[in-house]
Amino acid sequence: MEIMFHSHHAEVSDYMRLRAQRGIEKVARRLSRAVDAIVRFEGDGPLRRVEIVLHAPRSRKLVAAGEGRFFGTALAVALSRMEARTGRVKRAAKERARRIGRG
Repeated sequence: MEIMFHSHHAEVSDYMRLRAQRGIEKVARRLSRAVDAIVRFEGDGPLRRVEIVLHAPRSRKLVAAGEGRFFGTALAVALSRMEARTGRVKRAAKERARRIGRG
């Protein structure tokens, strides 16, 4: 899986990129065959924002964003939202399979 990092008006440390990479890889394991991910770090005054876009084949783009005073907290919020989204997608697929099997 390819992970692309974008920084807009922000200096992002290598450790923060490593943290983002590990978190995305963990989330991608829940989805089958994740293709790539884009992580955007944005800094605007005292507010920091992290946006994660995860692509999977035959699936919509999954987008999660987090904001905070520091990139660490914004990344943690974005990753937790992405985990919640992948959980919903996975449950939805299982529910569809159950409905088809019953019919």
